[in-house]
Amino acid sequence: MLTALRSAFLLPELRKKILFTLGILLLYRVLAQIPVPGVDREALGQIMQHDLANMFDMLSGGALSRFSIMAMGVYPYITASIIMQLLVPIIPKLEEIAKDGDAGRQKINQYTTYLTIPLALLQGFGTAALMSGGTFGTPILPRFGFTTAPLLTLGVLIALLTGSFIALWLGNLITQDGVGNGVSLIIFGGIVSQMWPRINALLASTNGVFLTIIFAIVTIATVFLIVYVQEGQRRIPVRYGKRVRTMRGNRLMMVGGQSSYIPIRVNSAGMIPLIFASTLLIFPSTVASAFVNSSVPWLRSIAEFLTVNFSIGSTAYWIAYFILVVAFTFFYTAVIFQQQNIPESLQRQGGYIPGIRPGKRTEEYLNKVVNRITLVGALFLGFVAILPWLVSLVLRQPSLSNSALLITSAGLLIVVGVVLDTMKQLEAQLLMRHYEGFIK
Repeated sequence: MLTALRSAFLLPELRKKILFTLGILLLYRVLAQIPVPGVDREALGQIMQHDLANMFDMLSGGALSRFSIMAMGVYPYITASIIMQLLVPIIPKLEEIAKDGDAGRQKINQYTTYLTIPLALLQGFGTAALMSGGTFGTPILPRFGFTTAPLLTLGVLIALLTGSFIALWLGNLITQDGVGNGVSLIIFGGIVSQMWPRINALLASTNGVFLTIIFAIVTIATVFLIVYVQEGQRRIPVRYGKRVRTMRGNRLMMVGGQSSYIPIRVNSAGMIPLIFASTLLIFPSTVASAFVNSSVPWLRSIAEFLTVNFSIGSTAYWIAYFILVVAFTFFYTAVIFQQQNIPESLQRQGGYIPGIRPGKRTEEYLNKVVNRITLVGALFLGFVAILPWLVSLVLRQPSLSNSALLITSAGLLIVVGVVLDTMKQLEAQLLMRHYEGFIK
């Protein structure tokens, strides 16, 4: 990796792309310091002690802890992309558009951008209302709401919506003129920026140096494990039958007869199951916290039960987290694999898997292989998800179950995936320029 970076900096064009990418990421971090109007900074600091607020802060790259205009980041767009991925195989019209090559992909991207607008407004209003309604303690926007302060509320929503689209625009600039996927790098920069506050908090705690060294070792070992599994794939051999094709001048030419393979990744779902599972698990305790002091006995007892058993640190929470991550991994992988429609594409192109009949038998065989591979990937994701809890049990410090890694589990998956993808793009650029030099 260091060799590739050094070689890239020696080429003026690639050096310009890398510096442009770093400049855009720096600009995003500067914009993340601009707060929305009317924020109570002291109350905001108290709210950030809550589990749900901490998770959203990680996803926004620390922008939520300042409730800046970038508090939503690119996540409304990510949410819109996931929804579109789930809708394409369900709605025939969208499935037909998706099969229309580059034009179809551009159309789907356009629909995704349109869907981002209401999602950003809904997410912005929901987050601001949740953090201003007293659920987490002192509200950060005491007068938030269209009935109490309509102009302030409208200004906050416009600021959050504008911040989301600025983040998306900066990401697209990186994709076009920089190196790597811009949206992923925006998320990557925000997650990495949260590593230093975690280290400072660890150093300030009891046995801080010892804990920091242990967590650093566990984080590095986890990164190696993630790289090993993320790059793992099952290659299913594919052969293409020979066909006679008429060329110019009415000449007949034999084409085909090649061999290839279908790469099926061990972890096709990425970090999506972790985000789904953590959001679903934190939601009950968040709602229940509003009814802990209820005057109705049965409602108060249910709220206390949910608050205790669905809070980070309880054994029930981490067991449920593991089960949900495994279940969501199977679900999301099945949806994505069905959307690719590999058996039909193979049959249309004259390809077949040796020893397997085309059509229904090929579909059954591929589903069987995907389920087996996904089982390994699901168990791996589940292990990574509960790794902080396992480390805290070994160290006999349950209070550290949410911070036993220098970067969160979902954050580590994102960071490793983005670094691998960016390095592959850099190596491809270097290889292309190597061949250009050879030709000259």
